[in-house]
Amino acid sequence: MSTHPCFLPSTLGERKEFVLLFVGKNSPFAPLLLGYIDQAVLIDTHSHLDFPDFDADRENVILRAMEAGVTRIISIGTNLQTSRAAISLAESHPDIYATVGLHPCEVEEASDSTCDELEKLAQHPKVVALGECGLDYHRLPSQSLPSFDSTSVATGGTAPGSEDHLLADAEIKNRQAIFFQEQLDLAVRLKLNMVIHQRDSWEDTLATLKPYSGRLRCVFHCFSGTPDQARQLFELGHSISFTGIATFKNARNLHESIRQTPAGSFFLETDCPYLAPEPHRGKRCEPAYTRLVAEKVAALRGKTLKEIARETTSAAEKFFRFTTLP
Repeated sequence: MSTHPCFLPSTLGERKEFVLLFVGKNSPFAPLLLGYIDQAVLIDTHSHLDFPDFDADRENVILRAMEAGVTRIISIGTNLQTSRAAISLAESHPDIYATVGLHPCEVEEASDSTCDELEKLAQHPKVVALGECGLDYHRLPSQSLPSFDSTSVATGGTAPGSEDHLLADAEIKNRQAIFFQEQLDLAVRLKLNMVIHQRDSWEDTLATLKPYSGRLRCVFHCFSGTPDQARQLFELGHSISFTGIATFKNARNLHESIRQTPAGSFFLETDCPYLAPEPHRGKRCEPAYTRLVAEKVAALRGKTLKEIARETTSAAEKFFRFTTLP
């Protein structure tokens, strides 16, 4: 029987067996406990619990997640500091796990030895993946150009005064690519899967990943793309993960992707403190809201909450390969 890292085994049958062994099948408490464990068990596969947004009530946030059936949470590293903080949380909570990585928007501040330090951190038994890492072109220096200048650049021209911005774009893209590739190589070497951050960089991200096909698996976190983009990832052996964006009425492409994605190819996440689902949109997000994401995904796929919980929990367990501390 595999032991659930919170307090129960992971499959429904094993959880029921565990309870009956613990309290006895004739105990008056058995029906109550069996009813409790029959609830949907969810995993928030992407959170930032170490962020200051949670400093005032972090323990209560974790408790609310457990009460909502979110029995495991992955705290994501975005640089060396947050990676260490994620590990610290994982050490102090049996239901929390960590990733370590360098976010593409953090590369300008990173030293050349960052990946060496990440390799050391990744040896921790509760580190379940590398990341988040990838490419992000959303806030390149050229994006600050006036609209006339941006149009000139987009059509192949060079607007007056834009040369410095374009050079800065190229420098940042190159630095992101270097750290992305270093982390991919590290993931292969350590036999860890990877959490991918991609924004406005689709073609370059896929081109970077293709040589690694068959050598590691990735999850594209906070996926909001089209069914065709999702299929491209599945063909490469990767997975996707859905956030509170799934609850937004105008996310039509994403809704269709959710309907068409094969079972076992997707996970659930909050990306908290960001992207709170309806009806909390615009407020601080937290892991308990994984349940709201699951409910929306279930509705879009014509399934029950328990079915989606079983499918996504099983997929996440296979991808992240959770372990427990002795």
